[in-house]
Amino acid sequence: MVLNFDFFASEPEEQNANALIQYLQQQHPETLTRIAQSASPEIQQIITQNVQGLVGMLPSEDFNMAITTDRENLANLLASAMMTGYFLGQMEQRKNLEATLSNTESLHPNPSPNRQAKD
Repeated sequence: MVLNFDFFASEPEEQNANALIQYLQQQHPETLTRIAQSASPEIQQIITQNVQGLVGMLPSEDFNMAITTDRENLANLLASAMMTGYFLGQMEQRKNLEATLSNTESLHPNPSPNRQAKD
């Protein structure tokens, strides 16, 4: 996957003013591909369902759908999907961290409250 930076701004001057786009343009395409593919199947499923909900979903076997939109609305949809993916990735990391910490706490139980420290 290679990002098309023309999506992010309608004018080249706007792209030059955006530090994040400049940073992304400096990254090696393989790095961006690896990051994009790092989303878990669960995150991909949630994003797919979110986008289908935004666009509308009819059974493909019964309907031959074509969706028409303008550049700005498509860019907003892409931005929404990206933010959803970022948010879900952070929540997945938090869930995994909490699970790890929970396992660690079970290995080292808290000392008994009746136990007194020696001087």
